Amino acid sequence: MASEFFWYELMTTDVAAAEAFYKKVVGWTSQPFEGSGVDYVVFSAGERGVAGVMLLPEEAKAMGTPPCWMGYVHAKDVDAATASVQKAGGAVHREPSDIPGVGRFSVVADPQGAAFMLMSPSGPDEQPIPRTAPGHVGWHELYAGEYKAAFGFYSKQFGWTKVRDFDMGEMGIYLIFGTGSDEGVGGIMTKPPQMPMPAWQFYFNVDDIQAGAKRITDNGGKITMGPMEVPGGSWVVNAQDPQGAHFALLAAKK
Repeated sequence: MASEFFWYELMTTDVAAAEAFYKKVVGWTSQPFEGSGVDYVVFSAGERGVAGVMLLPEEAKAMGTPPCWMGYVHAKDVDAATASVQKAGGAVHREPSDIPGVGRFSVVADPQGAAFMLMSPSGPDEQPIPRTAPGHVGWHELYAGEYKAAFGFYSKQFGWTKVRDFDMGEMGIYLIFGTGSDEGVGGIMTKPPQMPMPAWQFYFNVDDIQAGAKRITDNGGKITMGPMEVPGGSWVVNAQDPQGAHFALLAAKK
């Protein structure tokens, strides 16, 4: 069975400001998470937790890491999965360690440098949420150093499958991938030259893209692309929050 992204985390320079921004833009509710030893806020859509926000760690700042969103890929055995990533040419930024009452995790990067997390949750698995559910992540996008090699890595590590290619002309091929069915859950493309390094981007579901874009700018965020219609009839907008973290909104075809 393929491993999937199941949790998302914003590392930022101002937790309170980021919390206020995303509650207004995406429509999340929030509550502090006690017992982690750090200032950590959980975002929820309805009754279900979706993501968390915390201060950018000092070691990340020292590496030059800007505010950013990170995704957690589910792993049955974090230690084995971390070793496998490293053996395949990836990097380990933080060795596996435990978060009491939450699970065991590590921070890694694929061979081209895109960072992500691995985690084995300590609690029972939750029921899947429909990909189009409001406030949840509706799409995962990797800007890779080279898309074919990047897909080969994730396919071997996590069992992801190719759904189809989409030719974007001058921008190259957009490879749509799935995690066990014919339904695409994300895309991989070779990053544009002006992008400094490979990275993941996550699309949060909203009801209306124009209204979502207005909420971004009304609350101090910056639109970097869009709103624009994408193949299939959905609408997207790419943006940065006031602290500089990149994210995107997605509105399904009506």
